[in-house]
Amino acid sequence: MISINMIKNTLSSLLLSLCLLTTAFAHKPETGFLDRTISVSGETYRYQVFVPANWNKHEKWPVILFLHGYGERGDNGLLQTDVGIGHAIRNYKGELPFIVVLPQCRAEKATTVWTNDPAMEKQALAALDSSIHEFHGDPNRVYLTGLSMGGYATWDLAAKYPHRFAAYVPICGGIHGPPEHPEVSVALAKDPKVADPYAETARLVGNTPVWIFHGDADPAVPVEESRKMYAALQAAHANVKYTEYPGVGHESWLKAYAEPGLFPWLLQQRLQP
Repeated sequence: MISINMIKNTLSSLLLSLCLLTTAFAHKPETGFLDRTISVSGETYRYQVFVPANWNKHEKWPVILFLHGYGERGDNGLLQTDVGIGHAIRNYKGELPFIVVLPQCRAEKATTVWTNDPAMEKQALAALDSSIHEFHGDPNRVYLTGLSMGGYATWDLAAKYPHRFAAYVPICGGIHGPPEHPEVSVALAKDPKVADPYAETARLVGNTPVWIFHGDADPAVPVEESRKMYAALQAAHANVKYTEYPGVGHESWLKAYAEPGLFPWLLQQRLQP
């Protein structure tokens, strides 16, 4: 015969289990693609952060800053996840072991790009800093990559902040902008005091590892831009790899971010003391 005490004990156990389960779910960290905002100089910018499913706050995580291309400009904070590294994350076999920060360049003017609007640079770096703080990013393992317009910005930031990133992955980018979009040129290319912006960029990159990607049939950004940077880095005895895809057009990022060795290579790089 079931006693009142037995019923009470059973109910107490069930309530305790429910409380423990509720607490566990309440403390389960957010993962996947997360919406975030950052305020810079009184302006609010939307961006996304990818957080691996196995993330925890007890370890430091490698971080990738991804800079998108011209076609993903806007202010909805979403377009930049549809092209480039966002697809690579979704298609990656297993869990990509990085925090990935995806800011979005505004499109207020046709000439608003990463490399010629200081506010765009500031908001991208602010999103990076905020994500490193929120998700326990490892400051010695922060990597910079970008495609097309973002590839130019990768070179630009590499020259401006030579000791900030542990490795660079510029994809179909360059130094001098193409005729259709001269505004994407890096700052050094616009400086009349710099005779050779390729050599100067290489000097500032120094020994930071670089892996360059480009398609040799690119109709939007001439492949010569990456070839010249590769040659300049080789002349500077830099730590550089170059992958050129025969017959591939502008969308070389599809192959680049799908390279089996790319993300393992990044994980091997860290800032040297």
